[in-house]
Amino acid sequence: MTPPRAWQRRGWAARLLWPLSQVYRLLMALNRARYRWGWAPIHRPPVPVVVVGNWIVGGAGKTPTLLLVLDLLARWGWRAGVVSRGYGRASHGVVLAHRDSTAASLGDEPLLIHRRSGVPLAVGERRAEAVQALLAAHPEVQLIVCDDGLQHHALARDLSLLVFDARGLGNGWLLPAGPLRQDHHARPLPGSRDAHLVLHTDGVQAAPLHGHLAQRRLNLAWPLADWWAGRRTAAVPLAGLRDRPLLAAAGLAQPERFFTMLSAEGLRFDPLPLPDHARFDSLPWPADTPDVLVTEKDAVKLRPEAMPPGQRVWVLPLDLQAPPDFERELRDALSALLGPPPGLPHGPTPH
Repeated sequence: MTPPRAWQRRGWAARLLWPLSQVYRLLMALNRARYRWGWAPIHRPPVPVVVVGNWIVGGAGKTPTLLLVLDLLARWGWRAGVVSRGYGRASHGVVLAHRDSTAASLGDEPLLIHRRSGVPLAVGERRAEAVQALLAAHPEVQLIVCDDGLQHHALARDLSLLVFDARGLGNGWLLPAGPLRQDHHARPLPGSRDAHLVLHTDGVQAAPLHGHLAQRRLNLAWPLADWWAGRRTAAVPLAGLRDRPLLAAAGLAQPERFFTMLSAEGLRFDPLPLPDHARFDSLPWPADTPDVLVTEKDAVKLRPEAMPPGQRVWVLPLDLQAPPDFERELRDALSALLGPPPGLPHGPTPH
């Protein structure tokens, strides 16, 4: 679902909803009070917890950011695990990812994270229970990366990575009058630290928080079967698709962003916006479409053997490029929690 345009300004539609946003603010405050006064427990795992999330609704670049963090952690030699709520899954309770996991059992984004990173992953409505199950199954894990969860207070956190896109804070109002999922003036809860990093994923600082400027990129296209098999050598540059009639499908919170990136690469295509977390129980495009472009979030729900004969489905990974200063700040923050990175020489971080 595309976020309402009314959320970008304080027009008449947002003002009509403003009283409801105050009800939302009250409910959030009451929920936080449960944890602040000890009426609800806050779980402190035996390893540090890093939360990657956003304050606003819809597609700010959280998943590409989380994948970037996991790639950096692997490069530095730290063994990470991921927990997620598993939005959109058909399963219940805590589920551990394995080789044959599906989007129905984990959710599309957790499955994508597990396939891209290869790290241990658990989903669960209660993230504290997911952490406990993950650490029991994988005692080698040294830190937990929480997929979303800035508004989930039952799990203590050591570092928050706040992700913003070009929308910034929108009109600055809480749901439903604005896009904010939380009151950004709220104090940290007991057991959690206020340390945070800020990453702006569209290359502009639209939110009034100083942070690092990153950029989302589309570089390659993989045939669907090769993407599932992990055959990286089968990927082709996007320029190789410029002379083909294409259909681009996107089940994202903001499919227009995907289409804009395709146009910037010189591709001509018919856009097919789909609901966020579209299930693909049946194909939403004609069976005689020769070439279809999809995101990885949608590819995890498309099996190659189920595609119509002669149809080519191309998977376009969305990668995030962050500046070296962000990598240094993240590495320094984690070193304060875990000690020097095992995969790097010891000593002061170069600046």
